[in-house]
Amino acid sequence: MSTANQAVKDILSELPTLLVIAVVDTETGMPLASHSNIADFDVETAAAYNTEVIKAKLKAIKALKLNQKLQDVLLTLTDQLHLIRLSDDTSKFIYLAVNTRDTNLAQARQVIKSYSAVLN
Repeated sequence: MSTANQAVKDILSELPTLLVIAVVDTETGMPLASHSNIADFDVETAAAYNTEVIKAKLKAIKALKLNQKLQDVLLTLTDQLHLIRLSDDTSKFIYLAVNTRDTNLAQARQVIKSYSAVLN
């Protein structure tokens, strides 16, 4: 089993009520592994758009000459949290969407952080 597949499987076991989980290649925007508990959710489209978010933020950090490293991005929707966590080498990221009634932010961040390290 690939590292990406194992990460998706492990995160799903820790957060079984998650909406979507994907490990995405930052260069191509393609999901390497994914799972969705939403029947009509297009993981590939979400991966592509989230890749653009990551690339734009990395460009902004460089343009502003910030001596900082992008770790994660949080998008707060009406009743969902969408988190993007980059691997240390920024070659991959984990995209996680959860419903706020099932998972709190601290729990989601802790789980996604613990698995981002294994993606390098």
